[in-house]
Amino acid sequence: MSKINVAVIGCGTIARTAHVPAYTNNSEVEIKWFCDLIPERAREMADKYGRGQVTTDYHDILKDKDVVAVSVCTPNNMHAPISIDCLKAGKHVLCEKPAARTYAEALTMQKAQHETGKILNIGVVNRFNDSVNKIKQMIDAGELGEVYHVDMNFRAHRSIPGLGGAFTTSAIAGGGVLIDWGVHFLDIVMYCCGDPKPRTVSGETFCKLGKDMKGYTFVNMWAGPPNYDGVYDVDDSVTALVRTAGPVISLHGAWAQNIGEGEMFIDFIGDKAGIRLQYGKEFNIYSTKNGMLTDTHVKLSTRNHFQTEIDAFVHCIKTGEKAPSHIDAALITSKIMQGIYDSAKAHSEVKL
Repeated sequence: MSKINVAVIGCGTIARTAHVPAYTNNSEVEIKWFCDLIPERAREMADKYGRGQVTTDYHDILKDKDVVAVSVCTPNNMHAPISIDCLKAGKHVLCEKPAARTYAEALTMQKAQHETGKILNIGVVNRFNDSVNKIKQMIDAGELGEVYHVDMNFRAHRSIPGLGGAFTTSAIAGGGVLIDWGVHFLDIVMYCCGDPKPRTVSGETFCKLGKDMKGYTFVNMWAGPPNYDGVYDVDDSVTALVRTAGPVISLHGAWAQNIGEGEMFIDFIGDKAGIRLQYGKEFNIYSTKNGMLTDTHVKLSTRNHFQTEIDAFVHCIKTGEKAPSHIDAALITSKIMQGIYDSAKAHSEVKL
């Protein structure tokens, strides 16, 4: 059986550390193209893996009828146009998170998917995380009872990424910590709780600590170094309350805060039991038994969720099945994030 030819568009960190290694580890796939506006990055990938053609123009990939699928690993502003072009060219698409900068852009991607019938999965990789799926199974089985409140925290001391670059420029990224980190946390909650319909949102976003770029003192700066001639107009912290047809969701997020503690967890609070998931790690179950309070730390063997995500994408291509990360599911998180940004702009609650 011939291998599935794929292309990787955008050869930055997420492509180098996740997509390309996972495709390489899948025996049913062959990478045919590496594309990046910086030709050296694409060439580095081709040389490292000893395969693939190199281009700076993704339209070369659209013309290649042998290419069956693509990974879109570009900055957020190019997610929608590239994904739509690829779908219309007959390619299946795995687009990195967030789906797009705005809910309206994400809707255009969904429309193209529905019109073409091609696969469009979004890189909400935690839907393929073994710990997350165990929690979903427990909630679905009623082991927590009614999950009425979920609280999430994704906060760091001072770690704004690439100050003055793509991450901190709204026209490119669409937002800051909410659209970068919050998308994963919100998506985990929606997935585990059965994608409940969002009803209302009240939120506030803050662009505070990075505004004086040269005066910003930091702990670390992943995606750096700083570009002091660049732009900083995104949220470095956010808080919100989301009412859904299921649980109420509260969130507190910050790339940068004047509190010297970092927290990365989600609390699923039910009337029978509760779970605290440490993001990307294991979890604890809190409950009662025989008149006693219990605290159970869960350990399990976990697979690389990026590999599982890529393998699921390949399976969808072969079978036409709909993955948990399909655009139809990912849109819900895009809608909530848009609601938070809209609420923050209006300084009032908004209905979704």
